[in-house]
Amino acid sequence: MVASLVEQVIERLKARGGKPAEFKGMLSVTVSKDELVSAVTEAKTLGFEMLSDVFGVDYLSYPGHQGKRFSVAYNLYSVSRNERLFIRVNVDDGESLPTITGLWRGSSFMEREVYDMFGLTFEGHPDLRKLITPEDLDGHPHRKDFPLGEVPTQFNDGRFLDPAAFRAGMNGQASGLSGWRGGARKGVSSQTLGGVDLQSDPELHKTSGEGGQ
Repeated sequence: MVASLVEQVIERLKARGGKPAEFKGMLSVTVSKDELVSAVTEAKTLGFEMLSDVFGVDYLSYPGHQGKRFSVAYNLYSVSRNERLFIRVNVDDGESLPTITGLWRGSSFMEREVYDMFGLTFEGHPDLRKLITPEDLDGHPHRKDFPLGEVPTQFNDGRFLDPAAFRAGMNGQASGLSGWRGGARKGVSSQTLGGVDLQSDPELHKTSGEGGQ
C-alpha cells in the first residue's frame, strides 16, 4: 500500500531527528530550530503546498508540562491530497527562530502575529513589528503571565477602549464599544441611541426589507 503524504514526510523528518506525535487525530513532528527551514522546505517540496497558519503556544502553567516554555507550530496543508501536518519547534523565552518568509511570503504576517502576541522573534524576517496590538502596549497578550487587569487601551488615532464601556456595548447597555458613538448594530438592543428611546418606537429597529411591503 502506498504511504500517505503525511507518512512520507514524517519518515523524512524522523531522519533529521524529528519526533512525531498524534493528538486527537492531528499529526505533528517536532524538530529543532536549526532543522526548521529544511524540514518545512522538504514538506513543501513533497506536496504540502499551502501554509495555513503559524501560531504559538505558551506552556507556562500547563499541567505536567516538561521542557521548553513555548512551542511554535506550522500548519501545513496539501490541497491535492487533502492531508494536514503540523511541524513544531520548541523554544525558551529569549530564543529566536529562523523565518520561513523565503518559502512562503505570506508567513510574514503570521510570524508578526506570533511576535506580537508571544514576544518570540524570527531571525531574517524582513519587517518584524507588531501586527495587532497598539505600539505603546507593553507585553504580549497571549503569554500566560500577561496581566488580565482591566486597563483602558489607547489607539494610535486617538480612540480608546474602556473596559466598562466595552462590556456595556457587548451586553446592549450602550451603542458604542469605545470613543465612537455611531448607529446601533443590528441585533443589539440598546436602551437609547442619540436620545431616542428605541423600546418606545420599535419601527426604528427596522432596516429596509424588514417588515416592509
